[in-house]
Parts: sequence; structure tokens; C-alpha cells
Amino acid sequence: MFLIDDAMAQDAAAGAESWSIIFMIGIFFLFLYFLVIRPQNKRVKEHQALVAGVQKGDEVVTSGGLMGRVAKLGETTVRLEVADGMELQLRKDSISSVLPKGSLSKSD
Repeated sequence: MFLIDDAMAQDAAAGAESWSIIFMIGIFFLFLYFLVIRPQNKRVKEHQALVAGVQKGDEVVTSGGLMGRVAKLGETTVRLEVADGMELQLRKDSISSVLPKGSLSKSD
């Protein structure tokens, strides 16, 4: 009888301990969500809005560092004029930022 009472007491302590572990895992996932997942989703939405707002004639920089003027827009592609008469076709997603008008001068 003496050993059975000890086993029951351990089960009660183990039950409380398992709830605290589940609680800590939940806190960890909340921490991960607010520090990693939520800011990343915000950056993705901002980039999608930037790409959707690109118009013909805008001066842009690609993720590869190319700078050019938008010559033609397609559904998923964009043609950049990087020099007089030289156009490159790229995916719209490769646009990383839009420059202010006049940033690309002919003297560069």
C-alpha cells in the first residue's frame, strides 16, 4: 500500500508538469510568431504593393542591382531599359525598389 500511494502522488505531479510544458511551448510559438512570422508577412505585403504599383516610365532597382526605366509591363514580367536601345526582360518580383523620378541621368 505504501508504494501505491507514492505512485499516485507522482501521477498528480506529472499531470501538473505536463500542463506547464504545454504552456511553455505555447508561449514559445507566440514569441516566434510576433518576432519572425508577422514581420515577414508585413514585408511580403509591402513588396507586393510596390510591385503592383510599378508603372511604365518608373525608374527601378532590381534585386540583382540593375537600375533601369520600365519600358513595358506584362502580367508577370517587366522590360527594363538599362541603356539606350537595350532592354532586359525580368520578372516583376525582382524589383526591389522604385527610385525617385530623375534618379537615372544620361550622364552616368
